[in-house]
Amino acid sequence: MDVTFTFALPREAPTVPLIRRLIGDALRGLGATEDCVDDVLVAASEACTNVLEHARASGDYRVAGRVDETVCELEIADRGRGPRPAPAERGVLSESGRGLKIMRALVDDLDIDHAPDRGTVVHLRKRLTWRDGALVRRPDDRLMTSAG
Repeated sequence: MDVTFTFALPREAPTVPLIRRLIGDALRGLGATEDCVDDVLVAASEACTNVLEHARASGDYRVAGRVDETVCELEIADRGRGPRPAPAERGVLSESGRGLKIMRALVDDLDIDHAPDRGTVVHLRKRLTWRDGALVRRPDDRLMTSAG
């Protein structure tokens, strides 16, 4: 079973918890384990927050996703001019600049595409694990459960 979704959202702070709720409810409803859901939600929140803080364009941003038997893939896209150049040095106690490290630690794949005329797209990919009785499970998981 493949599940896909796309949301167009205004660049406003209340959209970050909204996205967390929508994606979290979808993954939980399909039967993903809570650890996987938490990882996806924190990474998605970081990506959306980056759009709000760093996109250099007005208008909406887009969150698109796909969930299948093995992975959750998300794309968070804005229409900005690409990322600003990174500051040369951030202090150890800096509150800014940790989002990419957090995302990399929580997902299996993180790619960022940007171009001045297209904006920035953050691609997140996380392998999923499923609770017993999940709506979406790999066939070999079902065989392993029934053989034991």
